[in-house]
Amino acid sequence: MVGIISISTRLTLGVALAASLAVSVASAQQPQPLRIRGTIESVDGAVLHIKARDGAERQVRMADKVMVTGITRAALTDIKTGDYIGVTGMPQADGTQKAIAIHIFPEAMRGTAEGTRPWDLRPNSSMTNATVDQKVEAKDGQTLTVKYKDGEKKVTVAPDTPIVTFVPGNKDELKPGAKVIIMSADKKPDGTFETARVNVGLDGLTPPM
Repeated sequence: MVGIISISTRLTLGVALAASLAVSVASAQQPQPLRIRGTIESVDGAVLHIKARDGAERQVRMADKVMVTGITRAALTDIKTGDYIGVTGMPQADGTQKAIAIHIFPEAMRGTAEGTRPWDLRPNSSMTNATVDQKVEAKDGQTLTVKYKDGEKKVTVAPDTPIVTFVPGNKDELKPGAKVIIMSADKKPDGTFETARVNVGLDGLTPPM
C-alpha cells in the first residue's frame, strides 16, 4: 500500500510539474508589454494616435478606468535623503552611474519596481528605483548613494540633469501635442495597443525617462 501511494503521489507531482512547465512556456510565448514614448497627434474617443520617437504611428486604446499621471519639472534641491527615486543612468568606467534623468516618486509610490534593470532610453542605459541614502556635494553637481533591497549604487548628477516628479493628472491633458510615455502597452493582434496608464508631460515637458 505504501508503494502504491508513493507511486500515485509521484505521478500527481509529475502531472502538476508538467502543467506548470506548460503554463510557463505559454506565458513566455505571450507578447510582452512595450513602452511607448511619443507625441499625441490626435485623440479619437478612447484611442490615442501617437507618433512614437522612432517615427512610427501607434494607436493606443485606453482602458475604461485609465490612470493618467502628470509629469512635471523638479530640481536637484528637491531630492532629499530618504526620498524614493528612479535614476535613468549610464554606466561609468569606475562602476558608478551617470544620471541622464531622475524622477522623484511621491510617497504613495514608494517601493515601485524597486531594484535595477536594463532600460531602453539609450543603448546600455539602466533604470534604478531606490531610496536616497546619502547626498554629497561635488564641483560639477552632486553624488547620490541610492540603496535598494539587493544592493546600492553611486550616481553622479550634473546640474543640467533633467529631474521630474509625478502629480495627479486627468484625461483633459491628453491632447494633440502632449508628450507621453506609456510604461506598459499590450499589443493586440490587429497591431494596435492597449494600456491602463498614461504618463503625460505637463506644460510642454517631454518625459525624460
